[in-house]
Amino acid sequence: MARDQRACSGSRRSFCRTMAGVLVVPAIAFAQNSSRVHRIGVLEFGDTSPEWLRRREEPLRELGWVEGKNLVVERRYDNGHPEALHRLAEELVRAHVEIIVTQGTTATLAAKRATTTIPIVFESAGDPVLLGLVASLAEPGGNVTGFSGANPEVTAKYLSLLKELLPRTERVAFLEIPANPYYRATRGQFQHVCQALGLDAVFVEVAKASEIDAVIAHVVLQRANVLVLPSENFVSDHQFEIVDAATKHRLPIMAEDPALVREAGALFSYNAVGDEQARVRAYYIDRILRGAKPADLPVRQPTMFELLINLKTAKALGLTIPKDLLMRADEVIQ
Repeated sequence: MARDQRACSGSRRSFCRTMAGVLVVPAIAFAQNSSRVHRIGVLEFGDTSPEWLRRREEPLRELGWVEGKNLVVERRYDNGHPEALHRLAEELVRAHVEIIVTQGTTATLAAKRATTTIPIVFESAGDPVLLGLVASLAEPGGNVTGFSGANPEVTAKYLSLLKELLPRTERVAFLEIPANPYYRATRGQFQHVCQALGLDAVFVEVAKASEIDAVIAHVVLQRANVLVLPSENFVSDHQFEIVDAATKHRLPIMAEDPALVREAGALFSYNAVGDEQARVRAYYIDRILRGAKPADLPVRQPTMFELLINLKTAKALGLTIPKDLLMRADEVIQ
C-alpha cells in the first residue's frame, strides 16, 4: 500500500543507522574532496515545511552532501494536481539532473515515463514489481530503485492487528484515490489477504473534498466496521474532514500515516518507521553519485514498524482496547 504513498512522519528509528554509520566517513571524505557540484531532482506531490525538509535531508548531510555546497536540488511539486507530474518530470530531465528522487507511486511512474536513463530513487512507491518499475526487488535491472513498504505481509500484519483491536470486525472498507493506479492494480491482493483472515473487503473511491461525506455514508451503508486510509496526499490534505465524517457515524479509522492518529484522531496506525526510508533514500543517492547503478541496488523494504493507538478516540467511540495491545504499542495518544 502506498502514500501516495507518503510515509514521512512518525518516530525515527532505522536499520540503516548502522549502514549509514559505517559509510559516513568515506562518503563525507569523498563529498568534501570533490570539487564537482552535483545536481539532483526531487519530484513530489506537495510543498512542505522547512522543518520537515530539514529533517528529511539530514541523512544526506550526514553522508557529506550539503545543498548549496556540493549539491544542487531541483524541486518540483504537483501541489494537488497529479496530472502535472509527467510535465514536471520532463522539466527535471531537461534540467540535466543526475538523479530523480520521487515520493509515491504516481510520481515514480511519471519519472519512469520521462526517462529510461537517468537514475530514479523512489520512496513509498507501491509494489514496484507489480507496477513494472523494476524486474525484481533483488535485481531491479533498469534505472529505478528505492524503498517500498508495500507487500502482502505488511497488509496481513496490520489487518491482523485490526482484528485484535476490533475483534468483531467482519467488513473492512479501503479508501482509494482514483488518480493512483496502484490501488486498482492491488485490489485482488488486498481481497486475498482479507479472505485469509475471514474479512470481507469493500472498496470506495474519493477524488474531491466535496465527495467525502457521501463516501463515508456509503461505507456505513455497506456495513463496514472500519475504514482504512492510505498514506496519500489527498488523505493528508483532508484528514480532518475525513476523520470528522467518520466520527459522526462512529466509524473507526485505521490509517497508514501515523500523523492522522496524532493530529486528526484516527484510531490507530501501523506502518514502517519513517526514518528508515529517509536513510535508504540518502544511502542510494550517495551510492549513485559515487558511480553505482540503480540496476545493482536492490529495492529495500521496511524492517521496523510502529504501532500507534489513539486512546482518546477509542473512548469517544466506546471501544475498549486490549491491555496487551496497548503495552505493545510504540505510542499511545491519551
